[in-house]
Amino acid sequence: MADDPKTLVSTEWLAAHIKDPELRILDASWYLPSSDRDSKAEFISRHIPGARFFDIDDISDGRSDLPHMVPPVEKFMSRLRAMGVGDGHQIIIYDGSGLFSAARVWWLFKLMGHVNAAVLDGGMPKWVAEGRPTDNSPPTIRDRHMTVLRQTNLVRDVTEVSRAAKLGDHEIIDARAPERFTGQAAEPRAGLRAGHIPGSKNIPFGSLLLDNGTLKPAEELRRIFMEAGIDLSKPAIATCGSGVTAAVLCLAMERFGKTDYSLYDGSWAEWGAFPTLPVATGDT
Repeated sequence: MADDPKTLVSTEWLAAHIKDPELRILDASWYLPSSDRDSKAEFISRHIPGARFFDIDDISDGRSDLPHMVPPVEKFMSRLRAMGVGDGHQIIIYDGSGLFSAARVWWLFKLMGHVNAAVLDGGMPKWVAEGRPTDNSPPTIRDRHMTVLRQTNLVRDVTEVSRAAKLGDHEIIDARAPERFTGQAAEPRAGLRAGHIPGSKNIPFGSLLLDNGTLKPAEELRRIFMEAGIDLSKPAIATCGSGVTAAVLCLAMERFGKTDYSLYDGSWAEWGAFPTLPVATGDT
C-alpha cells in the first residue's frame, strides 16, 4: 500500500511519524448498538499514544432526529478546537474495528475542507497485533484555531438523492450487507422498512477489506466497483444504514482516483422511515 496522508496510511507510517509535533491522532471508534461495545470506555482503557477521542454521536447535528448527522460548522470548529486539533495539523483517524467508522470522520474532515486527514489502515486491531505501544493517559491539549471551508458537493440530502434515483444520472451505491439491501433481513433500527433505494447497487463495505481489516489495493477496489455494475463515468452517491460505512465506499473511490462522489448523510435511517419514498427489494 502506498501511504497517502490525504487518504490512508499504514501502521508503519504512523509509527515513524507518531512523535511529529503537528500530528494529531483521533480514535473515531463507533459501534452498532447490537455489538455490546463501548467505544469511549475502550478508549479510556487503551488507545494509541497521544490519541484524542472523536465522539461521532456527540460531534453531530443535535437538532436532527437522525443519528450522527453532519454537525453545524460552528459546532465542529468548537469541538475540534477543544480537542487541540486545528489548522496545519496532519490528522490520522483510526477505529477499534479495523476500518469501519474511521472513514466517516475522514470524510467529515474533507467535507469541512481539511484535506490533510487520513485513515489508519487496519486501525487499532492491526496496531495491537503488531505489538505497537498503547497507553491510557489523556493527551496534552493546546488550543489551535480551525478554519472550515465546507465542501457542499460531498454531501447529499434526501431530496437530492430522490431526484438522482428518478433521473438515473448518478450511481447510488449501498454499503450495507446483501441481506439488508435485498430486504431479506430486518433493519437493526426499529420502524424502518426493509429494502433499498430503487436503482441503487450494492457493494457491502466488508467486500473492500482484506482479512486483516485493511483496504484492498486500488486496482482491486476499482474492479469490485466495475463488477458491481457501477458506471464510473457517472458521479456516485454512497449510502448505508446511517452514513457511517458509506464513507468506506468514499475512501475506496478516492483511493482508485474517482473523486466525483458524495455521501447521503441520512442514508437508510432516513429513507427507510419515509413512507412516501419508494423502496425496492431483491437484487434490483
